[in-house]
Amino acid sequence: KMRSLGDRDLSALGQIGGLCTLVIFDEAHQAIAETYSLVTRSLIVHQNKPGLLGLTATPGRTWADIEEDERLADFFDRNKVMLEVEGYDNPVTYLIDEGYLADAQFEPLFVEPGLELTPADRKKLQDRIDLPDKILRQLAEDEERNTAILTRLEEMLQRHRRILFFGTTVDHAKVMATVLQARDHRAAVITGETADAARRRRIREFRKDTGDPMVLCNYGVLTTGFDAPNTSAALIARPTRSLVLYSQMLGRAIRGPKAGGNEEAEIVTVVDQNLPGFSSVADAFVNWEDVWG
Repeated sequence: KMRSLGDRDLSALGQIGGLCTLVIFDEAHQAIAETYSLVTRSLIVHQNKPGLLGLTATPGRTWADIEEDERLADFFDRNKVMLEVEGYDNPVTYLIDEGYLADAQFEPLFVEPGLELTPADRKKLQDRIDLPDKILRQLAEDEERNTAILTRLEEMLQRHRRILFFGTTVDHAKVMATVLQARDHRAAVITGETADAARRRRIREFRKDTGDPMVLCNYGVLTTGFDAPNTSAALIARPTRSLVLYSQMLGRAIRGPKAGGNEEAEIVTVVDQNLPGFSSVADAFVNWEDVWG
């Protein structure tokens, strides 16, 4: 809404900025994105010493583009505040011990998809933060890969009541939900195409934690702004070079008991041979230290 206002009347955005002494930016790794940078700068430019506080679990923009990450660090004057507790090397262990985060077990699901990568495909994999759509579609339609995913989901349903599945594509999320339903499992799907009423109903059903175990399948929707603390497991089948995106996906399933969640969690990440990806949240807490100094 703020961006839309700025597009219509930049001076109105400046007037609001003139009244601001503090701006709090949630999901602060997005602060320098084109969508938000104009808004943020307009809100703080009119103050001699504007207060700008960014909140994020992933203080970086990318996995391997250090210039982009340095732009983010510079935007916040390279001033990063992190929880420091005596006797702990990192805040994650402390938050687990205190019950704010679940003790997550990370398990890779190794698959060898029948991909035939051309030299052009390999070049795109090096240059882009996310995989080309053509490769994602090939992965989503790979029968052996899908069999391995389905088998693991059915195993997880024996141990967990609420599981999030992050599909490779929109169609992949839909197909996986349909197959689970056909095999007498409780499952639903949410994508960007899902009508608002249906989305609310399916999320409400998932949050209730009543009835049979349930898998909520999605693509590109439930990474941020979604809260279902009873979720105790996630299967991530969406390959990405974005450490931010990966951390957001697994973050939906690691709420601890003091945050209304679980003592333990299970995160299964599909690891496609010869494709980039991650298999542990620990990467997110050391990857950007160099750019913040």
